[in-house]
Amino acid sequence: MSILDKHGRIERNAFLLFIFSLIVVSIGGIVQIVPLFYLDNTIEEVEGMRPYSPLELAGRQIYVREGCYTCHSQMIRPMRDEHERYGHYSLAAESMYDHPFQWGSKRTGPDLARVGGRYSDDWHIQHFRNPRDLVPESIMPAYPWLETTRLDETMIENLLIAQRRAGVPYTDEMIANARADLRAQWDPETHDTSGLMNRYPKAQARNFTGSAAPTELDAMLAYLQMLGTLVDFSTYEPDPTR
Repeated sequence: MSILDKHGRIERNAFLLFIFSLIVVSIGGIVQIVPLFYLDNTIEEVEGMRPYSPLELAGRQIYVREGCYTCHSQMIRPMRDEHERYGHYSLAAESMYDHPFQWGSKRTGPDLARVGGRYSDDWHIQHFRNPRDLVPESIMPAYPWLETTRLDETMIENLLIAQRRAGVPYTDEMIANARADLRAQWDPETHDTSGLMNRYPKAQARNFTGSAAPTELDAMLAYLQMLGTLVDFSTYEPDPTR
């Protein structure tokens, strides 16, 4: 009996097909799963990555609340056209503190993984007021209320605590200073930012909108302006073992 005849016998017998399929799937699963037991972390550690500052984290929560992720991904693929338009391909480490992460498979608008520093605060402010003033063909809705809505600072400690329970390494010191760090980042002129910068290197401290009190748009801009700015890709070398 040839190999093809034996194979045909298996295909015509539902029980044998099930058993051999189960064996093949089991072997494939074991090959994929067993090596993970010998890794302390499946995500390559990258210099520069840190948890979000309180103001950035508040902005990220607003970003998710408003559904921005449904039209903007934060995942640059390792393809030439993506690299030329958006920059270096996304690293897993850049999303290690995201709950939930902001990857995606569809873009109605541009990818935002490297949007930090590409546009001025004034550009973003006008863009949120009315996107078509800057991009006539844009179908993005306006978000004018972000500029006039006072940011709820009372929830920031609980927000950090919730993120820590999800695995983000916020320390007791970070949580205790959450509201002070939020204020220092928004108003560095009258607040000491040394503790903020020590806990959150490269945090961009300024009054983003010129408002008299922190607004939701201030938090949103703090988040957007830091995206893609923490890793120095001029010196980054991928780990060949990963």
